[in-house]
Amino acid sequence: MNMTYLLLDLGLVALAILLIFMSKNGFAANRKYIGLAVMINVFAFSIPTEFLTQLKVIVFNPPYLTGTILWQLPVEELLALLALPLMGLAIYLYLNSRYPDQKYQPYSLALSNLMLGVCIAMLYFGYQKYYTLFTFAILLLLLLYIEYVNNLRFMYRFYRAFLVSLIPFYIFYGIAANLPVVQFHQEATLDFNLLGLPFETPFYFMSMMLFSVYFYELFKSKAKS
Repeated sequence: MNMTYLLLDLGLVALAILLIFMSKNGFAANRKYIGLAVMINVFAFSIPTEFLTQLKVIVFNPPYLTGTILWQLPVEELLALLALPLMGLAIYLYLNSRYPDQKYQPYSLALSNLMLGVCIAMLYFGYQKYYTLFTFAILLLLLLYIEYVNNLRFMYRFYRAFLVSLIPFYIFYGIAANLPVVQFHQEATLDFNLLGLPFETPFYFMSMMLFSVYFYELFKSKAKS
């Protein structure tokens, strides 16, 4: 039994908890919304992740795992599906509490439209590759819904937090992919790596984080109404 991947997950969880407690709103005021948002994310993203694992697009190396399997996924991967969006949501809350100014919110739609264009282009060129297809189809649907159906406005704050979140994200996956705890089947990707990871991987994380932030904002708005 090896606890490498588990320790990486716990490191992200510890960072997230620290940031949530450091935010001015505090943990007590947000814990219910945070918990619900992140748990829904775990259930939702365990489905495509499990499918990609069954197709051998994502491969986990047993020497770095505890050996515990749940829903046909290593328990460490399920914890990663919790830890990564929790870390992103914690950064989102921390930045919102420290820098509440929303003056750039009107420009977020233009950035979202650019991202929609990127998703369409990636799907056009990579629709035959499973990792590309899953990643950009999920992100495309999320962006379309949040920008053009949903009434909550938070995308500027989301993009700001996502950019900051890429720092711990690349540290986490940089270690995991280089050991390697996790590997990606190149034929299922665009075969273009960014800082040692498939190009699709940060966008898959982007979907997870956006999904969690949306549900956090949704639950919070419902509680206020």
